[in-house]
Amino acid sequence: MGIQEKDPLSQLSLPPGFRFYPTDEELLVQYLCRKVAGHHFSLQIIAEIDLYKFDPWVLPSKAIFGEKEWYFFSPRDRKYPNGTRPNRVAGSGYWKATGTDK
Repeated sequence: MGIQEKDPLSQLSLPPGFRFYPTDEELLVQYLCRKVAGHHFSLQIIAEIDLYKFDPWVLPSKAIFGEKEWYFFSPRDRKYPNGTRPNRVAGSGYWKATGTDK
């Protein structure tokens, strides 16, 4: 007998037809701000991983929920210890910046 992997969705006890499509405001106020403040969520629907350790094509398998969109909490790394530039090295490549750093 082989070891069976547990489906993370089956452990969430979600009702049939449940969809997770938060607005930008909901992501910031209800999830990110609460996460930074140290609050715990009763429903773990957003995975916490270090995005920079994985190639982009591996990320869908790391998501807890979602088919076309995936959400992650990830620490932000700096390129230089005293600098402001983010470190974009990831897996076997890097994340390309598409806008200005804010």
